[in-house]
Amino acid sequence: MTRTQKLGLRGRIAVAASAVAVAGTIGGVTALIGTDGPRTGPRDNATRTTGPGAPGSPTTLPDSIAHASESGGNAVNITIDDGPDPRWTPKVLDVLAAHDVKATFCMVGPQAKAHPDLVKKVVAAGHRLCDHSMDHDTKMDKKPVAYQEAQILDAKRLIEEAAGAGGKVEYYRAPGGAFTPDSRRIAAANGMRPLGWNVDTKDFGKPGAAAIVAAVQREIGNGPTVLFHDGGGDRRQTVEALDRVLTWLKEQGRPTGFPVRTTPDSP
Repeated sequence: MTRTQKLGLRGRIAVAASAVAVAGTIGGVTALIGTDGPRTGPRDNATRTTGPGAPGSPTTLPDSIAHASESGGNAVNITIDDGPDPRWTPKVLDVLAAHDVKATFCMVGPQAKAHPDLVKKVVAAGHRLCDHSMDHDTKMDKKPVAYQEAQILDAKRLIEEAAGAGGKVEYYRAPGGAFTPDSRRIAAANGMRPLGWNVDTKDFGKPGAAAIVAAVQREIGNGPTVLFHDGGGDRRQTVEALDRVLTWLKEQGRPTGFPVRTTPDSP
């Protein structure tokens, strides 16, 4: 091979190597950015790991906050927060059973882990489960998205583990109503409809059974979803008031039901 031929061959090799390097760089950039833009932080990562289209992820539900009842019409949704509690949850279950009423129990993750027998009883009685976060942090809306995601998904896991086979968390209720667009998105992408309320009975403050009943009668016109508590302290007033409220609802000809999960409803 002549000197001229050798130089020409070296030039062609250098050009080919340069093209390979450029292609590798472009491929690396494409892999980093992907087809939907750069990954910029926890919010994007959360979308990719738990959002629609992720392997094994549930079908995405609406992320708007539900208030309406699946039963429509003048049906009322009974929701019970902050349990399960070994003293008060069984009493609440007894009242519901006596009236043949189903409710939605919004449970705190560590409480569910501590009392799996109660979670199983709730499910066995035909009630539904709702995720009420890990720590009941009413300032969740001021916290980073990664924190919100952990609070929601860790609680869901603990509740479902406590419930056992067939137990499914169908809703997410933010502590104190501290929803954010991100927390609603995370919940919906993981098969939980964000759940609000229309009637706050104020039972948590223990104002007396009569005052709790009066709050329901006064505010039921606001919408169908009523908030009670079975956790967070002495709930004997709640138990008494719930019995009286369910009696009153029957007298008013108002059935009970579950909150909507997929049907569009007004905010």
